[in-house]
Amino acid sequence: MNETSGCCGPSKKSATAQDDVRQGVRDAYASVAKANDAGKAEGNGASCCGVTDDSAIATLISTRLGYSETDLISVPKGADMGLGCGNPKAIAALEPGEVVVDLGSGGGFDAFLAAAEVGTTGRVIGVDMTPEMITKARANAAAGKYTQVEFRLGEIEHLPIADQTADVILSNCVINLSPDKGQVFREAFRVLKPGGRLAISDVVATAELPEEMRNDPKLIAGCMGNAAPIEEIEGYLKDAGFDAIRIAPKDESREFIRDWAPGRGVEDYVLSATIEAVRPQ
Repeated sequence: MNETSGCCGPSKKSATAQDDVRQGVRDAYASVAKANDAGKAEGNGASCCGVTDDSAIATLISTRLGYSETDLISVPKGADMGLGCGNPKAIAALEPGEVVVDLGSGGGFDAFLAAAEVGTTGRVIGVDMTPEMITKARANAAAGKYTQVEFRLGEIEHLPIADQTADVILSNCVINLSPDKGQVFREAFRVLKPGGRLAISDVVATAELPEEMRNDPKLIAGCMGNAAPIEEIEGYLKDAGFDAIRIAPKDESREFIRDWAPGRGVEDYVLSATIEAVRPQ
């Protein structure tokens, strides 16, 4: 499948337009990282591009996404910013000794949870394009003494990771932000070992998004405006070479997506979904 418009997806953007999207997203998440460091709220605290200064609300957001309270207290303070749309670790079936790559690792929350699963014989590499998030994640790793976790600055379309490094790739509500999703999945395929697997939580389009939503920078940075339809994502995965593709939308996510953009009706167009696939042996 090429990257022209599908039933619901935007047409392929020019290189300049893609960079504009990335910079807008980078700026939004830099603000989130700075606000979180300062203990302040930023944007809509209920959304995937906002943080709250109310710890009770933050806990509610994360448990609603599928994390346990044990998960929340097991990581350094500030690692969980409630920025996801699910819990990819829940579908990853991680094993001790595995190598995990986390795309769009933010403050390191999912990377640290993965580290507990793979143990000291395993390894976790987080990649994020926002310098402020990388700085935050590295400080959190030092605070938590996670010797098997590292964070690298880079774009998920151009991963700073060698071929066939990872057993598992995780990502939580990040691939929807990319203006070139096909390239993200090609890179994921390159970085996975034969037999390696994807375990992703993301936002997908279930109906054609109106132009005003697709072009709204706040909805794009908020994980809604740039969502691709399920059949388009399947096409990207197949074209990249993946097998055993499974994309499962979660209708119950409609409730928290409604809170991301109150009064906009975005929940009628997008849902959170799990995305799983395997690189053939």
